Amino acid sequence: MITTILLGLVLGAGLAALLTLLFGVYSIGPTERGVLTTFGRVQRTPGTTADDPQLGALLTDEEKIRYNYPNVRVIPQGGPYFKWPWQKLYKVDMTIQAIDITWDPDISQDTIEAVTKDNLTVQISGQIRWKPCERNLYAYLFGVANPAAHVVGYFISVLRDRIATFHGETHDGAVEGVSINDLRRNLSLINSFMEESCRKTSARYGINLDAALITNIDPPSDVDEALASINTTQNQVAASISQAKADADQKLKMAEQAVQIALNRAEAEAAPILELGKTLSAMHAQGGKAALDSYLRNASLPLREKAAQTILKI
Repeated sequence: MITTILLGLVLGAGLAALLTLLFGVYSIGPTERGVLTTFGRVQRTPGTTADDPQLGALLTDEEKIRYNYPNVRVIPQGGPYFKWPWQKLYKVDMTIQAIDITWDPDISQDTIEAVTKDNLTVQISGQIRWKPCERNLYAYLFGVANPAAHVVGYFISVLRDRIATFHGETHDGAVEGVSINDLRRNLSLINSFMEESCRKTSARYGINLDAALITNIDPPSDVDEALASINTTQNQVAASISQAKADADQKLKMAEQAVQIALNRAEAEAAPILELGKTLSAMHAQGGKAALDSYLRNASLPLREKAAQTILKI
């Protein structure tokens, strides 16, 4: 009886050791990071999100209280590693992932809707690229139930606010168009704004937004024809204004050239007279009236030779 009990204990211990080796040894792939919990509590390191010099700078004082997550021990790639049966391993894929902004875990939709500044409902489609933030894996794994859904929802709320308040740049001579035209012309500007506005998702949800790719902003089908007519009219007006401005600039340039030519001619005609005046002033200063009379007498001789008659007035 005792032998049977001892044999059972040995077999049980051996089986437990075998199961521990089979399920307790693990490795982390080159694009993965690991996090361990012991009896449900994550293994932590000193510090919190608010203390992090990069993540803390993204949050306001009020947000630092709401999103003050602990730092966790991150297991790098490699192995083999060992864990006890009461420990649970979370593997996190650190590669960049793409997700459509229309994705929603609860509903199926092809586009999302937003209202522009002139109360036009537009349909928007596109993608965002993201990856987990290694410095804030606690928020990614334990902070929210579905971090990807939170990021998409946050992105859409910021995007809708941007669409509702967006004002495109109006160039000189151009006619200010309706809001959807401004939005379509400035897609790259909107994407850059969204990337900058969503930087704090790494501190809030443990997700780094890599890129925002808004691809289409379309009006409702029933107003598409009206918008096309408006665009055509505005293009014609803009073309007429540009042509008129070009003609006016050309005429102004020609007038400036004519004024310059007349000014040059006047200066050319006045130059000998001005030079003669300087010469006579110098002669008067040196020789007085006698020098001027002598100069006038000598200067008039060629004219008298050419004259048919000479009239002397005494």
